[in-house]
Amino acid sequence: MRLSPENLGSLPKQVVRPSYDREGQAVGIVHFGLGAFARAHIAAFCDAAMREGERDWMIAGVSLRSADVADQLNPQSGLYTLTQRSGDTAQSRVIGSVKEVLVADADRGAIIKRIAPPDCKIVSFTVTEKGYCRDGEGGLDFVAAQHSFYPLLAAALQQRMQVGLPGLTLLSCDNLPENGAQISALMGAWLAREDAALGDWFRSECSCPSTMVDRIVPATADTDRQALAGQLGLRDEGAIFTERFTQWVIEDNFAATRPAWEKHGAQIVSDVAPFETAKLRMLNGAHSFLAYAGLCAGHEFVHQAVRDPDIRPAVEHLMIREAAPTIAAAKGQDLSAYHSALLARFEDAALNHRLAQIAMDGSQKIPQRWLEVLAASSQQCPAILTGIAAWLIHIEQGDVLDDPLAQALRKAVCGQPVSSAIEALFGKSGLISSAWKPSAQDITFIEQARTELGKWREVK
Repeated sequence: MRLSPENLGSLPKQVVRPSYDREGQAVGIVHFGLGAFARAHIAAFCDAAMREGERDWMIAGVSLRSADVADQLNPQSGLYTLTQRSGDTAQSRVIGSVKEVLVADADRGAIIKRIAPPDCKIVSFTVTEKGYCRDGEGGLDFVAAQHSFYPLLAAALQQRMQVGLPGLTLLSCDNLPENGAQISALMGAWLAREDAALGDWFRSECSCPSTMVDRIVPATADTDRQALAGQLGLRDEGAIFTERFTQWVIEDNFAATRPAWEKHGAQIVSDVAPFETAKLRMLNGAHSFLAYAGLCAGHEFVHQAVRDPDIRPAVEHLMIREAAPTIAAAKGQDLSAYHSALLARFEDAALNHRLAQIAMDGSQKIPQRWLEVLAASSQQCPAILTGIAAWLIHIEQGDVLDDPLAQALRKAVCGQPVSSAIEALFGKSGLISSAWKPSAQDITFIEQARTELGKWREVK
């Protein structure tokens, strides 16, 4: 049997179930991009809030591209299990905060109807970096944006404005620097072109707080689902597996009411920037290095790559010697302790976090994870430059290049000298826009690292 509200009672006693009346709760949040991370993060926080008696924070998920998540969750009335793994232990609970999953192409009217009424207070996002449809200069690509959330959200905001409803909080949970400011500018650009009056209303009535999110959520494998079914006695097509650690730092800037997420571990702060910068440059930067160097070495998972004696010293150097000196830490923010905690998380074999998953969309991730460090550093950063060399190998030799700029990246890199590839990627008119401009010394280092990694790949 498949997980459903009717058979929750048949689950093993140790599996925690929703204690609140799901049918009696209104949808207070519409979330674009209800993938694995969102279900392990914002949906889990909302579930915890409603367990403690808060009301009307059910989530309507929206899938922009694929019906896969809708097919997983809608037959289960939105229910799914969240399993926290650490070492040899695992603990599962049923998350009840998802009401439904809508698909952009098929359910446009229903999505607008979920955002437009007064019950909706927050529209949140985990659409990945490429889902914001930025152009090469960081502005809005209006052609691509037509197929993202912008027109749907604009139509709903128009209805709210017309009937005199208050504005919404737009809450990005994606790994973008200053993600609140970015979504404010990008949504503002869309509205300025489509409806100037609505753009003015958006700026005065809506808010876009910045956030920092941190939780490792590997893609769920079929073997994970099968093993869980054996333990639960039920099939859960929407099962999510994650680490025990979770962190959510949110700027205190909401247009209306919100759940008391801080009671469940979130940090509500006046300035997210130090936490965001540390996460992007230390955790995410190290993750990208592990992905490209690890794939070069023939590894599949993060825990394998971080235990490789040829890779680990560079990862540590990247975090402590290259990234950390560029971060203006907040009071009480211990970057050395953060580095140690990250290594422990990376080493946890229970997660089976695939390197290929992290390696996706490199063109969208590398600017904030690596290039900002290079631009801010007063010294050469050998680990990051080696990471760039490994990324070049991934572009040229990887069996699958999952990146929105895949074709352009291959043209820039494949069959080209390293110096030409670096110029095409990072030069004045390069594909990747950033403040870092490689020096001759940087290019020479990348060339040498590219050669050594190529030999290393053959040996490994």
